[in-house]
Amino acid sequence: MSKNDLILPKDFPQLQNDTFLRAARGEETEHVPVWCMRQAGRYLPEFRESRAGKDFFETCRSPEACCELTLQPLRRFPFDAAIIFSDILVVPQALGMDVQMVAGKGPTFPEPLKEPEDLQRLRVKVDVDKELGYVFKAITLTRHKIEGKVPLIGFTGAPWTLMSYMIEGGGSNTHSKAKRWLYRYPEASHILLKMLTDVIVEYLLGQVAAGAQALQVFESHAGILGPVEFKDFSLPYLQDIARRVKNKLKEAGQDVPMIVFAKDAHYALEDLSQSHYEVVGLDWTIDPKSARERTGGKVSLQGNMDPCALYAPKERISNIVKKMVEGFGTRGYIANLGHGLYPDMDPENVGAFVEAVHQHSKQIIKQI
Repeated sequence: MSKNDLILPKDFPQLQNDTFLRAARGEETEHVPVWCMRQAGRYLPEFRESRAGKDFFETCRSPEACCELTLQPLRRFPFDAAIIFSDILVVPQALGMDVQMVAGKGPTFPEPLKEPEDLQRLRVKVDVDKELGYVFKAITLTRHKIEGKVPLIGFTGAPWTLMSYMIEGGGSNTHSKAKRWLYRYPEASHILLKMLTDVIVEYLLGQVAAGAQALQVFESHAGILGPVEFKDFSLPYLQDIARRVKNKLKEAGQDVPMIVFAKDAHYALEDLSQSHYEVVGLDWTIDPKSARERTGGKVSLQGNMDPCALYAPKERISNIVKKMVEGFGTRGYIANLGHGLYPDMDPENVGAFVEAVHQHSKQIIKQI
């Protein structure tokens, strides 16, 4: 047993920067908080060095490794939040599926679900503590090691996104195998989505118990669905997750902001803003002003600079950020990218992005 096994989810250092949490709740802040999806990632040389020669999911199962990777970007940049290093596909693994990270190919399921009878291969009752306890340990360890610098975000993939991976067997451009289930086997699809939802609810509650101070639900494959399918196979489960997690936390006297990020689901912005999440994350295809109008001030918004804007010179990044912050306004707003950082991005430009958010938002707030 390592000494880190003895670290308990209590007596955490006091939080020094709660800007992100206040923005999530729509409260006033001194500056707009900023973090990046995949901020612990391959664009950082120290990340590549830490990960060299190690199996991806083995790294995910090491609380010490996850803690170190989560903290790396905070040593470089004044981010206002950290997100635990892990992967959305640990949930299908908890259900008994084999998932491997194949070099040059990405996540791969050697035996994907092909027909409804394949659902019998999945664990009916998942012991979330046993199967995903390594994530909880990583969160607890990181909460202690982060020393109250910024809040720590926990996360999960959403049911439809996980279902599509489990059926496609990996990434896909069309997601036609997974969508075939929706049209051919709607009942079996709902059974699978409900199984995933039940595990996700327990998983998110476990993350909060371990020390997560906010939660993000990634519906990365929302855009592959049309509005009708989204309302049937994605939205009800996203709403159910938020409602059930919040009800349980309320019973325990806890209040943890939740973010939903349904990529490319601009057709569902109004629905998402009424889905029990405090924050709606946006990709770069949505105009900030229009997003504000359509969500009617019901939620805080997060996003949404095109990650590829980070290939621009620093001065241009600063101008893009200024426009973005002006578009969203500084209240109830968390700056981020519209998707994760890419491996070939220059860390210096990530630093320029963070600095520009802080600088421009402070100036705008001063003028108000």
